[in-house]
Formats: sequence, C-alpha cells, structure tokens
Amino acid sequence: MIMSDSRLKIAIQKSGRLSDATLDLLKKCGLNLNKPKDRLIMHVKNMPIDLLFVRDDDIPGLVMDGVVDIGFAGDNIVQEVKLKRQTRGEVAEFNLLKQLDYGNCRLSIAFPEEKQYESISDLGGKTLATTYPYLTGAYLKGQGVKAKTVQLKGSVEVAPRAGLSDAICDIVSTGTTLEANGLKEVATIFRSSAVAIQKPDLLSQDIQKLVDRLMVRINGVMQAKESKYIMLHAPKTQLDTIVDLLPGAEKPTILPLAGSEDMVAIHAVATETVFWETMERIKALGGSSILVLPIEKMLG
Repeated sequence: MIMSDSRLKIAIQKSGRLSDATLDLLKKCGLNLNKPKDRLIMHVKNMPIDLLFVRDDDIPGLVMDGVVDIGFAGDNIVQEVKLKRQTRGEVAEFNLLKQLDYGNCRLSIAFPEEKQYESISDLGGKTLATTYPYLTGAYLKGQGVKAKTVQLKGSVEVAPRAGLSDAICDIVSTGTTLEANGLKEVATIFRSSAVAIQKPDLLSQDIQKLVDRLMVRINGVMQAKESKYIMLHAPKTQLDTIVDLLPGAEKPTILPLAGSEDMVAIHAVATETVFWETMERIKALGGSSILVLPIEKMLG
C-alpha cells in the first residue's frame, strides 16, 4: 500500500491504549476504518486519508520532518523528542492542533520508600533511571539540582532495587506499580495527555481544508462527550430561577407546553456535570419530567 501526496497522512501509535483511543476518536469523526491485520498503512475508505501505524516515539519526528501531515501521540513523547532534537541541532518544530481528552498521565520522580526524602535538593549527586532523560534533565536543571540520569527503555521501576539508580523518573497513571516496587512518588515534573500535532511546513490548500474539517469534527466529538442535553417542564413563575440553575448552559430554548397556560418546556445543552442536587432543586421549584441525555455529536 502506497501513500499518495493527494491524501492526508496521519501517524498514530500502532498498538496500545493510545492507539485504541485514537482509532475510536477517528471513528466517531465519521472515518470508515477497517485496520487490516499486520498492515502498517491503512487507507480510509470514505475520505482521502491514510493512517500510518508506527512506534509512539517515532511519531513526533515523522511530523517534524514532514513525512506525515498529522500525528497523534502523548505530549510526554512529543516534548521529549523535541528536547532531544533541539539538543542535537535537528528540526524540532511542529504546530499543536489540539490537546485531547485521553491518554492522561504524569511524569514523576519516585524514591525508595525506606529512604528519607524532604525536597528535590535531596536528589543532588544521585542517579535517576528514566525513559525520559531530556525532560528529566531539563527539570533537574531548572531546579538547580545536579544529578545523573540513566536511560532505560523499560522496567524503570526496578532500577533502585537492582542497584542501577537511587531513584526513578517515570510515567505514572495510578501509582500502583510504584507501590508494588517499594517506591513513593515525590515530585510530578510533567502532566501529559494525547495531542494532535501538525507538521510545520505549509500544507496544500486541499489537504489543509481536510485537516480543518477533521478538527471541527474532533472538537464536536470532544464537546459532545463533555455535554448533556437537558429537557424539562417548568412553571413560568420560576422560569428565570430554573434557567440560572442549569449548569454551564447557553441560552435555552423555551417552548409552549401543549394544554398548559402555566408551564413551558425547556431544552438546553449543559457543558458541565448535571448533579442530582441540581435536578432536585429544579424539581423543588416545580420542574417536572426532567431528562438528562448524552449527546453523540455536536456541530456549532
């Protein structure tokens, strides 16, 4: 399968949770996807888009070098590769399209539980094992701490027990892996989520239009995920008070209610969580038939 210059080229992680979440996002954006087994390139059937499945740490470089138009990756990987390339004098430019709402994690320093730790200065003269030597080094330098970093590609959390380092700096989601290896999280140096990035070179007019179209859909999917559609009946005498209670809603639609002179129907989109307490307050004001529904798609 060959990628064409007339098609939008997107790089995503070839496997793992970030890959699954990105494919799910693109499907919700209306892309007809059917990933062939063991294929590294997939042609989207209903849009001029090609997906390239690669290692996560290859994605930022492919975007920065202009090999692909867009990449979906963890911001931790993007920033690590950026610092690495800057250190080597290589091209490290890209355009951030969107901070996405999945792949949330943090890059943290962890210390053996039995060792005393009071502040970041306690790392002075110590050795840290990490998969992110450039982010870790930049943080330590910014804190004025002189420490050595040792790069490991995997199983970073075992390094102190194996005598390879005094502490580690690694990606943390829940902290259970640290706890299982006798480590305590002492400092968070970077918070990350998935991002969509675009190559720095100008795209052709047709490809840029396709990128803009895709981003409108991504924004719509994310907004829909965070929003709820509220429908209820309300007494006219309490209308202003009830509207003020609707969380994060724009101006609602007020409709006459068939067979009633005293009640109206309210339809609104809420951009914040609708708590039970809010619904109970609306009911206490005379509201009824209160429905809170998920939204599948939104287009402003």
